[in-house]
Amino acid sequence: MSAITPQRAKRRLLTALVVVLAALVTATMAFHRSVPNVAGFGSVLDTVAPLLLLAVPVLLVGAVLARTRTAVAAAVVPLVAWALLFGRVWLPKGDPGATELRVAGQNVNAANPDPAATAAAVAATDADVVALVEVGENLAEPVAAAMSAHYDHHVRVSTVELWSRYPIADYAGVDTALGWDRALRAVVDTPDGEVAVYAVHLGSARPGVTATRDRSVRALADTVAADPASRLVVLGDLNTAVTDRVIAPLRAHVRDAQADAGHGPGATWPASLPVIRPDQILYRGLTATTAEVVHTPATDHRAVVAGFRVD
Repeated sequence: MSAITPQRAKRRLLTALVVVLAALVTATMAFHRSVPNVAGFGSVLDTVAPLLLLAVPVLLVGAVLARTRTAVAAAVVPLVAWALLFGRVWLPKGDPGATELRVAGQNVNAANPDPAATAAAVAATDADVVALVEVGENLAEPVAAAMSAHYDHHVRVSTVELWSRYPIADYAGVDTALGWDRALRAVVDTPDGEVAVYAVHLGSARPGVTATRDRSVRALADTVAADPASRLVVLGDLNTAVTDRVIAPLRAHVRDAQADAGHGPGATWPASLPVIRPDQILYRGLTATTAEVVHTPATDHRAVVAGFRVD
């Protein structure tokens, strides 16, 4: 028997490493929701699962260096798994019908150095209804100066605002288990009928610290489930990715505009290079026609915009 050369041994080692890492990445993508959500770890894993596609180029480099068919085949497996699990967000979709209602949501950022510029950029999306969150008292006046030039109707609860071209028939604060209202529900009287619109900023979440956010998601889910409105839109920063298991109770009662009518994952944060989507447009009783993400200045979140046909 011929002795194993150092070069051959190195290739075997690289092949084994690629196979093990590919199996780990694939299993994490496929079974991320099976990992216990201890200290919010499961939520973090759910959120980053689609980003595991970034491991594929590294695995392919390892396969090239190993120069074995086994390594190449192993490196391709997580790519196939990602395509099956998450690739559908890139498929063409949306309803070709005319857009009758256009909505937008924006986290303005409490530390925004130029809130008027952010507000003006959101107004430039030509949305009929706009939800703005994280609008502190110090930002309210410049935001109002920019928005009032485009919208005649405005309501505010704490740091959450709703601006509308159409009359707002009624509104009230919404309890999201934060100890104070950081959400509102308004009834917007559109030319095609009334639509209940929620402007929402749910509890913050950090790795290992998600309890407040989790409670606020459940509280919003309960409120939306009990809402009698046949047409309903939820706009705002939910601090929750659509892949996070925590959002499931809310998603049971609404659809995701980006998933139904957008192209790609629709990431909004951080604005400079977005990798996750805490900013959502969820709905029911309407038909989504368009969905997009818009890069707005001076804030750390991109805006979300969607169009609907009012059935």
